[in-house]
Amino acid sequence: MKVEPIGDKIVVKRLEAEERTAGGLLLPDSAREKPQQGRVLSIGDGRLLKNGTRVRPLVQEGDRVVFSSWSGAEVVVDDQPLLIMNEEDILAILE
Repeated sequence: MKVEPIGDKIVVKRLEAEERTAGGLLLPDSAREKPQQGRVLSIGDGRLLKNGTRVRPLVQEGDRVVFSSWSGAEVVVDDQPLLIMNEEDILAILE
């Protein structure tokens, strides 16, 4: 199933959490922090301005992005956890 966001919403798949510390210790699931990076899976049409025109999002499908830890709404689609967030929740695009 494909998730098609509306307006300035963006669907992001969070990257996997680190399984080991820098020193090589294995982290249990409860001690892992949720990554603040992900891949853009799909984008909406863009933000609607007062004059009725749309501004295209700056991100594109496939971009690797950074976002704050509490950004977006977590949803599960086809047993896959996803985030749906506003474009303004994205802090940077990584290249």
